[in-house]
This record gives sequence, structure tokens and C-alpha cells, in this order.
Amino acid sequence: MSDDVQDRLKALVENNDVVLFMKGSPLFPQCGFSSRAVSILNHLNTEFESVDVLQDQAVRQGIKEFSDWPTIPQLYVKGEFIGGSDIMMEMYESGELAALLGAKAA
Repeated sequence: MSDDVQDRLKALVENNDVVLFMKGSPLFPQCGFSSRAVSILNHLNTEFESVDVLQDQAVRQGIKEFSDWPTIPQLYVKGEFIGGSDIMMEMYESGELAALLGAKAA
């Protein structure tokens, strides 16, 4: 991963409270997993920055290396990697994600 891409990803994660790296946009997700991630965040009334990895191959590959996580979507809260849509769903169902977002948003 180039330093430029790593720097861009680091800036996105550090400068936004909640960032979702996804396929497509929140209004038009391009895969079911991204759609589920957006639905969870919307249901929790969470404002978030989204990054469409389909628009930039370097970002698409770079985010996998940045997080050491092989799949997309990927959620970051206050600079911390949370996980993909399956982890988001588990945390949502347990109430842990709402608590995390509430605590991070305060």
C-alpha cells in the first residue's frame, strides 16, 4: 500500500467520528453487506462519512491492508476499527453498537 493511500485512509478515519468504507453510497449500496451496514447506522440515527471503495481501486485494496481485514464494508468509530457487517449486526442486536456510538458521540 502506498504511503499516499495510507495517509488518505488515516486522515479519513481520524477526521471523522464514524466512517463506513462500503461498496456504493448510502443512497445506493452496491452489495447486500454494505446495504445492511447502512441500514444499521441509519436505524441508530448515526451520522457517518461514507467512502465508496468502488470509485478508487487503491482505496479498495488499501483499506483491507490498513485494517488487516479482508472484506468490505468496514466501520470505524473515533479512529477504531469495529468490523464488517456481520460484526455490526451482532453488536447491534446485543445493544453494544448503540452504546459504543452513544459513548463515542458524547
